[in-house]
Amino acid sequence: MATLTRPRRLRERAGFAGLMLVALATGAPILVVIGYIVWQGAPAISWEFLTGFPQEGMRAGGVLPAIVGTLWLTLGTGVIAVPLAIGAAVYLAEYAADNRWTRAIRLAIINLAGIPSVVYGLFGLGLFVLFLGFGTSILAGSLTLAIMTLPVIISTTEEALRAVPYSFRVVSVSLGGTRWQTIRRIVLPQALPGIITGVILGLERAAGETAPILFTVAAFFLPRLPSSPLDATMALPYHLFVISTQVPGMPIRIQYGTALVLLTFVVSLNIVATLIRSRARARRQW
Repeated sequence: MATLTRPRRLRERAGFAGLMLVALATGAPILVVIGYIVWQGAPAISWEFLTGFPQEGMRAGGVLPAIVGTLWLTLGTGVIAVPLAIGAAVYLAEYAADNRWTRAIRLAIINLAGIPSVVYGLFGLGLFVLFLGFGTSILAGSLTLAIMTLPVIISTTEEALRAVPYSFRVVSVSLGGTRWQTIRRIVLPQALPGIITGVILGLERAAGETAPILFTVAAFFLPRLPSSPLDATMALPYHLFVISTQVPGMPIRIQYGTALVLLTFVVSLNIVATLIRSRARARRQW
């Protein structure tokens, strides 16, 4: 027995060591990139940089219009996409029958998640900017980003709903609850950690995309803040692209400082989501 157990333990340790090496090989480059961005961009971060407007052809000044524009686009995307995505996921997971129609819908959602973002940008340009007449505006950009993030949020939300034990539904119905009451008071609260994960994944993608906003909302330079959903705006991803490729003589610290601000914005979304998800998991009953 001992001769059989020892080789198994050796194989198990070798497997764990291999997995650890794979994890290190995957995570180390990411940490190196993040560390380099922080090292290069930290000297540019100041109160004037975060609250000022671009000056001298964007070679000086701050990135406040781009920060505000990114916040507006992310908020607009969430307001539009999250209710639609959760509603679609609830229907697919709780109401829809398993037939060819629903299987086709799920296949379409998966395929939509893999479409390049530039295609969504062209779609938004044709539908929202030109056909509906919204122009290059926050509204057109938010609608385009919302359509782009819908597949991610729908898929993750549906999986979270299906992960809730079926016995919870049986007990609720046996106590006199309707299907909607069961979903609203039992299923959705229990699936909240997974739903939050999907929402944050979608919003993070929206906050970091350049191609969709390039066609629908982003401005090269605006010396003011947007005052209406129908205004164009600067945004951090497009601003970073512009100052890195279109502005000659741009100081490297401003480029990396802008990248660090965008990275901080995305990481902050993750931190907030992690805190909310942790509290939701602590209340979960399974």
